[in-house]
Amino acid sequence: MYLDSDRRPPITPQLAFRVAVIGGLALIMFAVIFFRLWYLQILSGDKYLADANNNRVREIKVEAPRGEILDRDGRVLVDNRVGLAVKVRPDEIPPPGPRRNALYERLAKTLRMKPAVVRKSVESQFKAQPFVSATVKQDVQFPAVSYLAEHARDFPGVEPEAVFLREYPHHEIGAHLFGTVGEVTKEQLNDARYRGVALGDRVGQSGVEYSYDRFLRGENGKQRVQVNALGVKTRDLRETESRQGRNLRLGIDLDVQEAGQAALGTSRGAFVVINAQTGEVVALGSSPSFDPNIFAKVIRPRDYKRLSAEENGKPLFDRAIQGGYPTGSTFKLITSVAALEGGLITPETPLFDGGSLTVGGVTFNNAGGVAHGSLALRQALTVSSDVFFYRLGLAAENRGNGLLIQDWAHRLGLGRLTGIDLPAEGQGLVPSPAWRNALYKKKLTDRPWSVGDNINLAVGQGDLSVTPLQLAVAYATVANGGYVVRPHLGQRIEDADGRVLQEFETPSRRKVDLDPAYRQAIMDGLYGAANLPGGTSTEVFTGFKIPVAGKTGTAEKGLGRADQSWYAAITYPDDPQYVVVATDEAGGFGAERAAPMVRQIIAALYDAKDDGPSTVSRVPD
Repeated sequence: MYLDSDRRPPITPQLAFRVAVIGGLALIMFAVIFFRLWYLQILSGDKYLADANNNRVREIKVEAPRGEILDRDGRVLVDNRVGLAVKVRPDEIPPPGPRRNALYERLAKTLRMKPAVVRKSVESQFKAQPFVSATVKQDVQFPAVSYLAEHARDFPGVEPEAVFLREYPHHEIGAHLFGTVGEVTKEQLNDARYRGVALGDRVGQSGVEYSYDRFLRGENGKQRVQVNALGVKTRDLRETESRQGRNLRLGIDLDVQEAGQAALGTSRGAFVVINAQTGEVVALGSSPSFDPNIFAKVIRPRDYKRLSAEENGKPLFDRAIQGGYPTGSTFKLITSVAALEGGLITPETPLFDGGSLTVGGVTFNNAGGVAHGSLALRQALTVSSDVFFYRLGLAAENRGNGLLIQDWAHRLGLGRLTGIDLPAEGQGLVPSPAWRNALYKKKLTDRPWSVGDNINLAVGQGDLSVTPLQLAVAYATVANGGYVVRPHLGQRIEDADGRVLQEFETPSRRKVDLDPAYRQAIMDGLYGAANLPGGTSTEVFTGFKIPVAGKTGTAEKGLGRADQSWYAAITYPDDPQYVVVATDEAGGFGAERAAPMVRQIIAALYDAKDDGPSTVSRVPD
């Protein structure tokens, strides 16, 4: 009997089950792979083919120049110039390593920069936009560019490129108005107003450059190029030209702006010129000023720190719209309105000025200790009687809720934003019992509100904080009969050929009710102050060709500090045209410093030849 060697044992049910399971899993996996490939190649083939083609095409930004800023007569206030920037091409620079580091060293030495700064700047730009040339330095002087060109073999991938840079031909004149530009920040990119702006684009950061950025900012072009798998450009495909931004015409008069800056000189102060009927700003300036060309390329931290330093006068600080000050006797216009409209006096009500007023054991004196005797409102404004207005402050404190002066100050535009088309405007402060008492409860001041605070407020002293622009709005409101104007700079948008594309409407005016008889009494008092014997600024405007009504102001600072000088003027008071306000933080009496400044500005406003006042006495107000 022989054994059959080819005979195998039958497959057990367990083994058969395992084979079936494994086979089923393999079939399922194969089906998944098959259907995935079918999806990628058949259903999504066109999409991935387009993506593959797009990987071969890169877009390079072509920067657009910004629009010009013009004055009311079309004179250029802000322009563009072409500068040379040194850039590094990502497709030609050596790969990361010793050769690239050596290039950074040579480039830094040529451009007088630190190698670490060059390396950090270039690498961060490559990381953000891998196929776009990285800017090493803007506005490079020609000798450095020439050296790079002559030694091109030592600087692979380095090339100069023309770029548009902002130019401010008048330097410090109007710097706070025009503002600055700078690269858009990450926070700004999330703002709807910067829709369409990309990282690296330059936008307005202050002044009208910021307020009207959407008009001034152009539309960047783009250059489409084809690259190979290594990212090296193989050929140019198409270029879309950039579009320059629109031109902005302002209501600013360059001659008046220059006159205002010249009148301020090196003093710390500000000036404002607005149309009394419409609020159009003709000139507005602050001193010390700065040259915005410093920021045309890049805002360096050391420049910002220097121009923000208190010891340098904080040149970046716009005193015209941000500086909050007590106004001295220029505030008497507001007190006059409040007293008349509040029923404390009539234009003919006499009050006695004996040279001082004692309340609660505290004596409030006239400036210079002068006693004017019995006088009514017109004469009180003409001679600037402090005691007359002290009495009104005392009466207002004892009338109703004690907020008569505060209420009218707010109605006339103090302690609130004027709405000017400039960023970062200051709100100011009109002190009240609630404000001071709240500070006292928090132990942020040494005492609660007292009647003396209202007496000081009546003559523009104490905790009052007003910007020169706010004071101009208040004077314009009285001058025009009760319309609170909204100051504005922009007139219209134009194309490069001067064709009007968009006119800006004059902002609506808020109306306050002023009795015409009361208004006229106040205007008479202001006219007397600048023209009649005994007027606090009569000497300043003697012989001046332009009719003026105005008020001096001297704000005491105490602690041995020089008094702040103020003057507010209304031209052609019978048919008011302009309001001019000027202040010098350490100018002394209003008639001594601020009033002559205003005369100089008004002369330029009306293109009148004027040698200024012959003599000016130290007239207290």
